[in-house]
Amino acid sequence: MKRALTVYGLVVLFMVALLFPFYWMLVTSVKPNQELYDVKANPFFVTAPSLVHYTYLFKKTLFASWSINTLVVSIVSTVISLTAGTMAGYALARLRFRGGGVLGITIFISYLVPPTLLFIPLAEVVRTLGLLDNPLALILTYPTFLIPFCTWLMMSYFKTIPPDLEECARIDGASRLQAMVRVALPLAIPGVLSAGIFAFTLSWNEFLYALVFLTSTSQKTIPVGVTADLVKGDVFFWGSLMAGALLGSIPVAVVYSFFVDNYVRALTGALKG
Repeated sequence: MKRALTVYGLVVLFMVALLFPFYWMLVTSVKPNQELYDVKANPFFVTAPSLVHYTYLFKKTLFASWSINTLVVSIVSTVISLTAGTMAGYALARLRFRGGGVLGITIFISYLVPPTLLFIPLAEVVRTLGLLDNPLALILTYPTFLIPFCTWLMMSYFKTIPPDLEECARIDGASRLQAMVRVALPLAIPGVLSAGIFAFTLSWNEFLYALVFLTSTSQKTIPVGVTADLVKGDVFFWGSLMAGALLGSIPVAVVYSFFVDNYVRALTGALKG
């Protein structure tokens, strides 16, 4: 009994710490300004809920356009990165060639390079291509840090799949590509979904590249648009800021909730024994 109380107590504390930021965003976003800036009011509760901050967010800013831009950039970047990362991960896991191990480590190290070191040369590339202030600039630059991560994760996952399954398919006449598509890839779906979740999350929340490459208000993504239009000098529109942050976190939470089972399975490996 004591052990159960300890375990459940720790779980409850973890859940409170995990969900409190979302609760705080929700409470702040539905508080009218009179209550929000009242130092005598209880900061953890709201007495007169109001949607005025959400109304301001959608009517006085381009939040709808930012959401569409963010969604398009995240989906396209994720698809590109998953396609390239899955093929590269399979090649590094299955094909034997000189320098393959070093190449795999190099790819992972490239993922660890801070974006603050890359955005300057990438900005020059984007300027040369004439893509400044165009969401296409983000679609082309996000894979520079998404592909190395997807490749490393998929390489590790493909190694958990017994190669004998593909060899049997090749004995039956399948080519290497057919064996990958028909045998290995279906077994690697949890790994693909896991890599996709991470890639989508990183794309959705990315701030630095979106800040540097996009200047027009209509072209911005949610992280940049919310902070740029709702923070003016030393004036913070806290209600609308929290409303934008809360709405911006919903798609990522939905993605995780739908694919959490596959995500856990990807962490534990495809097959045992």
